[in-house]
Amino acid sequence: MTVLVAYDVSTAEAAGRRRLSRVARACKDYGVRVQKSVFECQVGQKDWTRLRDRLLSEYKEGEDSLRFYFLDETAVERTEHHGVAKPVDLTEPLIF
Repeated sequence: MTVLVAYDVSTAEAAGRRRLSRVARACKDYGVRVQKSVFECQVGQKDWTRLRDRLLSEYKEGEDSLRFYFLDETAVERTEHHGVAKPVDLTEPLIF
């Protein structure tokens, strides 16, 4: 499944900046950054459960925000991209 993860973590205090780093790291472990606080994640059910639990354990309910958008195949195929950073095809093997 493809999940779009968007977050807004309060960085007014040092603890918030550390939370922001941990949230971004969790997203990087499962997906590709498409905007500063937005990741596209291609995950199976087990990985989705792990990622969701990890993110929910990191964020602070009264200060931060997490949003999960579940994209079906039609939505993924209809996605448009404009700009300099070429999007990564999450269905293809990654070669470094």
